[in-house]
Amino acid sequence: MRLTLHTDYSLRVLIYLGSRPERLATITEIAQSYGISRNHLVKVVHNLATIGLIETVRGKGGGMRLGQRPEDINIGEVVKKVEGSFELVECFSQSLNQCPITPVCSLKSVLEKARQSFIEVLCQYQLADLLHKKEKLVSLLQLRQHQNRPQA
Repeated sequence: MRLTLHTDYSLRVLIYLGSRPERLATITEIAQSYGISRNHLVKVVHNLATIGLIETVRGKGGGMRLGQRPEDINIGEVVKKVEGSFELVECFSQSLNQCPITPVCSLKSVLEKARQSFIEVLCQYQLADLLHKKEKLVSLLQLRQHQNRPQA
């Protein structure tokens, strides 16, 4: 099982913002800190703002911050909202399923149980649970940000 990059980046943005709650962050600094595409992150941030997990502030000195307390952001709920359908295999989709053994196959129910267990485990954690090592997170992200800045 693999989460999409969109979900992975969404969780990274939340961790970044949760590790620095005292200030606004920009898409560029988060992209540099993680060494990921700024363009892709724009879509991620837009989606997180749309579902109310982050707040954005426009204008000079603008940026983003968490839209809720880290204690109120459930990791399983984030994954469910961001990941979408979470179709593990073709037969999970009624419209795309072309598998000829679907009527007698037991694999779908086994995979569905596994997917449910996966989400249940994630639902046991809040963003706050991922921020216990804030100082180390901030230090690693700052170091990475400086390494990924273009040279003048």
